[in-house]
Amino acid sequence: MHTFKKEERLCNKKLIDGLFHNGSSFLCYPFRASWKPVDNAQEFPVQVVFSVSKKRYKRAVDRNVIKRRMREAYRLNKQAYLYNILGEADKRIVLSIGFIGKEMADYALMEKKMLKLLAQLGGQVIK
Repeated sequence: MHTFKKEERLCNKKLIDGLFHNGSSFLCYPFRASWKPVDNAQEFPVQVVFSVSKKRYKRAVDRNVIKRRMREAYRLNKQAYLYNILGEADKRIVLSIGFIGKEMADYALMEKKMLKLLAQLGGQVIK
């Protein structure tokens, strides 16, 4: 149930470019979310990419820790806060979640903020 498969990861360059050029975005500190509805019939309602600024976090170890925490918080909460809502509305989106915080956050804070972000995203997509 709480899985994060390859098909859920956003890897397509064209989709990523379109997401950043034509997508909607909002801030939910320490995250910035960009999303865009898509028409293609993908297996999962959301394809997501996680990013952390190389400018702010020079060491790859730090970036990887942050991304790992983000992915885990997303993986555990996506079904209840996002997939169920999108499934009812029969919508598909591509999503980018970037970490814009100035200092490393612990997992508890990240999970709390991820819940807020997913709830906010669900509300925006349904509109």
